[in-house]
Amino acid sequence: MRLNSKGQVTIPAELRQKHGFTEGDEVDIVEDGSTLRIVHRDAGETRGQRLVSRMRGAATTRQSTDELMDLLRGE
Repeated sequence: MRLNSKGQVTIPAELRQKHGFTEGDEVDIVEDGSTLRIVHRDAGETRGQRLVSRMRGAATTRQSTDELMDLLRGE
């Protein structure tokens, strides 16, 4: 394997398949002593996922889903 002029290398197909890397994946290069490791980037939660996590279980009502839908529909 040879580093090109842009500092890029090609990961052999069998290693990409074995470790689950596919086209478009985000990766990080991690320095581990005198070694560099290529790892999947931890995407973390999106803004929407964080919002849902904070709100989950926060509702305080004894009404059923059908009763709430009736209120929203104005029925």
